[in-house]
Amino acid sequence: MTDETRRSHWDAAYRAKGEVGVSWFEDTPAVSLDLIRKYAPDPSSSLIDIGGGASRLVDVLLDEGMKAITVLDLSPAALDAAKARLGARAGQVQWLALDVTQWESDRTYDIWHDRAAFHFLTDAGDRGAYVERLIAAVKPGGHAIIATFAPDGPERCSGLPVVRYDAAALSGVIGSSFRLVEALRHVHTTPGNATQAFQVSVFQRVAQ
Repeated sequence: MTDETRRSHWDAAYRAKGEVGVSWFEDTPAVSLDLIRKYAPDPSSSLIDIGGGASRLVDVLLDEGMKAITVLDLSPAALDAAKARLGARAGQVQWLALDVTQWESDRTYDIWHDRAAFHFLTDAGDRGAYVERLIAAVKPGGHAIIATFAPDGPERCSGLPVVRYDAAALSGVIGSSFRLVEALRHVHTTPGNATQAFQVSVFQRVAQ
């Protein structure tokens, strides 16, 4: 799937279903927030939300005083929905309408957060490109919080195939530049009242 095809797919999903109609919608992203608070308790910490789209995570982080927030998503429609919801506060956030596998960061972050983006990378080359950018963008000692469908989770999402992971399998893909420090299971209930099993893994960037 080309970059333009991916972008069109996700733009269409958001335009058809709206912010609260997509299967991954969370009114309060409690699991992500708990982990961010645990691993980046200082509001001066910097965070990038990969595939953040229209997620309401950014709203709460702004409420809690975090100032260095970047949201990266392939879909301009998703980012526009978040900006419209935030109003004037959207100016406090850096928004990047980009494919993470092609992005080149000009800075590093304390926290890399990815809820349900990585598992769509079914091509090994795309996964490798993601990991290269993960290594480059996370500060030594910083953390990556990555949520994917668990081995018993869905095989497809939004009409696309996914790769399912347990913590060990994901750690093997991420490689030796990170060490696994926490893993937990989360069952998400969609707006349609279906359940989806997620594996949430936290990795710490190893100083080299």
